[in-house]
Amino acid sequence: MSIPFANSSFKVMIWNIYLGANLKPLLMPFRQIPKAITQIFEQVEQTDFPARSKSMASIIHRERPDLIGLQEAVLWSVQSKKIIRTINFLKILLNDLRALGLEYDVIAVNRNYTNRLPNSLGEIIGFLDRDVILARKKWPISIANRQEKNFEVNWTIRRDGEKINLLRGWSYVDIQWYGKIFRCINTHLEVYQSKVQAAQALELLKGPAHTDLPTLLIGDFNSKADGRGTSTYSKLMQAGFIDTWSIAGTGSGFTATQASDLLNPISILNKRIDLILYRGNFKIRKIQVVGDKQISRTPSGLWPSDHAGVIAELD
Repeated sequence: MSIPFANSSFKVMIWNIYLGANLKPLLMPFRQIPKAITQIFEQVEQTDFPARSKSMASIIHRERPDLIGLQEAVLWSVQSKKIIRTINFLKILLNDLRALGLEYDVIAVNRNYTNRLPNSLGEIIGFLDRDVILARKKWPISIANRQEKNFEVNWTIRRDGEKINLLRGWSYVDIQWYGKIFRCINTHLEVYQSKVQAAQALELLKGPAHTDLPTLLIGDFNSKADGRGTSTYSKLMQAGFIDTWSIAGTGSGFTATQASDLLNPISILNKRIDLILYRGNFKIRKIQVVGDKQISRTPSGLWPSDHAGVIAELD
């Protein structure tokens, strides 16, 4: 006997899990890149994703979301003369979840900016940015449709005559659940260029969000929900999306951002840019921020990410 859609609930989580370092040094002239890459990767190792992943996995295990949208689920690689070493954030987190008895399927991945650059130690450091949608294995769903795509408009920089396109993107899945279908879109919009960000939001509205299906639009939008940042948040509201936090959230709901080394002793989250938006016949039961409490920090004092996660329960 099927369970009526309107009387069933599920949990959706979003979390920008932080690539591990500030990448602004990559904007330096090419002759300074090896030193910058060395500094960047030293911070990646200092922010210790394997330790942070265990903290995140513990929170996910406690909350048991059915659907998870991750941003910055990066893949780092270090190629020396003898070996190639990788730090695969997605694989590490999935393994930590499995160790706690939770298994998730990767149901969508969009591959964004990627590069391989020399450091000052004679190694080649590789980087691949990914945004991912996960679904809990025991959640009774089937995937009716899937698409993964990069934005047509991205921030492009020039360095020593070289044109570098800093790709971002989106992915969606159409989920069939107890006889009903809804769409879940996961994305991460540009942070440094407001015009590029607005163009990416328009691509979402004209592309994957242009549907009659009930739709969840989730991710790191880099647009403050108080309307005092870029125009992106307002444009999404004008397009008919509703912010789950405005329906069921209490308090500030701040999600960003901690210090780049993740060692600030007191949380400095001061803006709400990580959002679960919806359009269609969803009912919001509750929503909360996670990963922003002292208890969430690793034994060495690292915050789980420079962003807090957000989890909502919906009918």
